[in-house]
Amino acid sequence: MGIIVCQDCQRTIEHFEDEKVTYLYGKGCGCKKQEK
Repeated sequence: MGIIVCQDCQRTIEHFEDEKVTYLYGKGCGCKKQEK
Protein backbone atom coordinates (compact mmCIF):
# COMPACT_ATOMS: atom_id res chain seq x y z
CA MET A 1 0.00 0.00 0.00
CA GLY A 2 1.26 3.45 -0.85
CA ILE A 3 0.35 6.58 1.06
CA ILE A 4 0.51 10.17 -0.18
CA VAL A 5 1.07 12.59 2.73
CA CYS A 6 0.72 16.38 2.70
CA GLN A 7 4.15 17.99 2.89
CA ASP A 8 2.80 20.88 5.00
CA CYS A 9 0.42 19.34 7.57
CA GLN A 10 1.43 15.64 7.43
CA ARG A 11 -2.19 14.61 6.79
CA THR A 12 -2.89 11.57 4.60
CA ILE A 13 -4.15 12.72 1.21
CA GLU A 14 -4.64 9.45 -0.63
CA HIS A 15 -3.87 5.72 -0.64
CA PHE A 16 -2.76 3.80 -3.72
CA GLU A 17 -1.88 0.22 -4.55
CA ASP A 18 1.78 -0.76 -4.27
CA GLU A 19 3.63 -3.98 -3.51
CA LYS A 20 5.25 -2.49 -0.42
CA VAL A 21 4.47 0.35 1.97
CA THR A 22 5.56 3.58 0.32
CA TYR A 23 5.25 7.13 1.61
CA LEU A 24 5.20 9.97 -0.91
CA TYR A 25 5.01 13.65 -0.03
CA GLY A 26 2.81 15.98 -2.04
CA LYS A 27 1.07 19.31 -1.82
CA GLY A 28 -2.51 20.32 -2.38
CA CYS A 29 -4.54 18.75 0.42
CA GLY A 30 -6.32 22.06 1.01
CA CYS A 31 -4.49 23.00 4.20
CA LYS A 32 -3.25 26.55 4.59
CA LYS A 33 0.25 26.57 5.98
CA GLN A 34 0.88 29.58 8.19
CA GLU A 35 3.78 31.61 6.85
CA LYS A 36 5.46 34.39 8.80
